[in-house]
Amino acid sequence: MSYVVLARKWRPKRFAEMVGQEHVLRALANALDTDKVHHAFLFTGTRGVGKTTVARILAKSLNCETAGVSSNPCGTCAACREIDEGRFVDLIEVDAASRTKVDDTRELLDNVQYAPTRGRYKVYLIDEVHMLSNHSFNALLKTLEEPPPHVKFLLATTDPQKLPVTVLSRCLQFSLKRLPATLIGERLKLIAVAEALPFEAAAISLLARAADGSMRDALSLMDQLIAFGGSSVTEANARAMLGTIDRGHVSRLVDALARGDGAALLAEVSVLDAGAPDYDRALAELAAFLQRIAVAQIVPEAAADDEEFDAGELRRLGKALSPEDAQLYYQIALGGRRDLNMAPDPRLGFEMTLLRMLAFRPDDALQLPKVQAAHPKAPAAPPIPAPVRLAAIDADGWPALVEAASLSGMVRQFALNCVPSRFENDVLTLKIDPAASDRRTRMIDDKLAACLSKYFAREIRVNFEIAAAEIASPARQRALAEQQRLARAVSAFESDPTVKGLRERFGADIDAGSVKPGN
Repeated sequence: MSYVVLARKWRPKRFAEMVGQEHVLRALANALDTDKVHHAFLFTGTRGVGKTTVARILAKSLNCETAGVSSNPCGTCAACREIDEGRFVDLIEVDAASRTKVDDTRELLDNVQYAPTRGRYKVYLIDEVHMLSNHSFNALLKTLEEPPPHVKFLLATTDPQKLPVTVLSRCLQFSLKRLPATLIGERLKLIAVAEALPFEAAAISLLARAADGSMRDALSLMDQLIAFGGSSVTEANARAMLGTIDRGHVSRLVDALARGDGAALLAEVSVLDAGAPDYDRALAELAAFLQRIAVAQIVPEAAADDEEFDAGELRRLGKALSPEDAQLYYQIALGGRRDLNMAPDPRLGFEMTLLRMLAFRPDDALQLPKVQAAHPKAPAAPPIPAPVRLAAIDADGWPALVEAASLSGMVRQFALNCVPSRFENDVLTLKIDPAASDRRTRMIDDKLAACLSKYFAREIRVNFEIAAAEIASPARQRALAEQQRLARAVSAFESDPTVKGLRERFGADIDAGSVKPGN
């Protein structure tokens, strides 16, 4: 008997056998069990997530001879068996990629009017429907909108954006999600046990991650690994087949980073290079390892059940690296993957990413042991400005209070155009410069009162008075000071001997607006 690949052998036959996609299965089951089945369904999602599988199970649910229209087809009647074997006459499967012409679509639709030959419904399953031409879509529209009662359309696509809105509006749309690696891993373990295949949990985790959300890809990779390793599903074989680097390399790289040992880091890259690795995957492995270290640092109990990485090694490196370093290295590894294609050589790009991790350690951590040895006493913290007291709310202390209370944006600018007039019974009265009175809003009033109340840890109310004339507000004083600086700069520029000579020789004039005071 010829070998049947795992993706076909383990293709789900019922909704209950599907992995994930509960949001789609629940809606379909309810529709089938209440006999409220729409005439057109559109299943979207990336490759290998179960679009055509769901469509075929739906076709069985509609045509099962034993259970009738139900979400649980028997799987043993003639209709169910023939659909599983791909020879049910009333299930018309079409690959739109190979039948894009309008004549193909018209030929297909010519038979829609005829009743089913064997089943309860005639089901049209059109895969990769986005590949149809515009003329083909136009030919399909009328039938898709008002099909005969015995016809159901099941459309599947990886690119729903390419479908005309007129088609989308005539279908019930279901978006199938990429499957989490944990779900894929559980399914692979179940299959390995059923197939009597000895396996290592770390190998299953590698396959599940490499599948990138696609169950079909995961099963194909497992088939490939079985052939590669002679029915041995081991971590070493999985890494060799996938081109991922050994965990020992990753661990030694992170260990060298933790020690700040650049020489050991480059030496490990030389050893790694002997195996001609895929450096993009190498950075992905490094990022995954750093992520698990970060988890071990923040949530130690979560790292205890890790199947791919040794929990003891994660704890050891989690202590050797600071949480800040682990986060930074993770981000640099992701950036290195993005920049790898622009590097002169993949190895050079990989090395540069590692060196960047050493060069940009927070607070110059690379030199920290030397600094601590030379200066065992920690440097004194910078002095904290003395807090502004309630009694100091006056014209002289107002700028300091605006700064201390962390006023910002429009509220800060408005406050700097005011000066305190009086402060009694926790009510602060501010005089507003007439030039700024039109900037006042209810939001500014509320925000200013809230910030002052928060700063003094008591409720402060604010009243406003518009001054009769200009006042010496902080903003006006700053503007006057700036004008004086500018005047001094213009005067100094005019008195410069070189400038004087140019004016006398060429009759030049000075553009005072272009003169800027120095810092």
